[in-house]
Amino acid sequence: MNATGKLRAVFGPANKSALDHDMTEENQELLKKRQAETQQWETLRRPDGSTYVVPKNPDDQSLR
Repeated sequence: MNATGKLRAVFGPANKSALDHDMTEENQELLKKRQAETQQWETLRRPDGSTYVVPKNPDDQSLR
C-alpha cells in the first residue's frame, strides 16, 4: 500500500467537492464577521522569535 493509501486508511477518502462554487450568503456573512474579529488583535514577536496575540485596544471589554 502506498503512502496515499495508508493515509486514506487512517483518515478516510479526501473531499472531492468543487472549490469553484459561489459562497452562500450565510458563509459570506460569517467570513465578514471572522475578518472583523481578527482586526481586533495584533501579533507581537518576542526576542526569542516566538509570537503571541494581544488585543489592539486593551481597554476593550467586548469579547470578555
